[in-house]
Amino acid sequence: VVQKVILKFTIMKLITKEIASKLSKSPIYSTEGKSVKDVLVKFFNPYGVGTWLVFEAEKDGDDYLFFGAADLGYGFELGYFSLSELASVRLLGRPAIERDMYMRNAKFNCATYSMVN
Repeated sequence: VVQKVILKFTIMKLITKEIASKLSKSPIYSTEGKSVKDVLVKFFNPYGVGTWLVFEAEKDGDDYLFFGAADLGYGFELGYFSLSELASVRLLGRPAIERDMYMRNAKFNCATYSMVN
C-alpha cells in the first residue's frame, strides 16, 4: 500500500503592517553617525547560519532596500541587502528565511559589532 503524504506549512510573512510602519520611520541614512542603532527587524535562517538585522529601510515598489548588519557565519558586517534577496533563499523548495517574532527593543553597537542589552 502506497500512502501519499501531504505536508502543510505556513509561509511566514516577513513584513507585517506593524513592521512596515516602523520601517517607514527609519529611511536609509537616518541613523548615519549613530554608533548604537535600533534593530527594527531581525531575519534569520533557522536551518543554519545567517542573521540579518535591519536598522534602516527604503521601500522600492514591492521590495525593500535595507541597511543593517549581516552575519553569515564569520561575524557581523554592515551593508545593504533587500527583502527580495532574503525571500529568494530556498530550502527544499520553500522559503528558508524567517523573521524573529520575539525580538523587541533590541540595539546593535556598530563600534563593537555586538548586540546591546
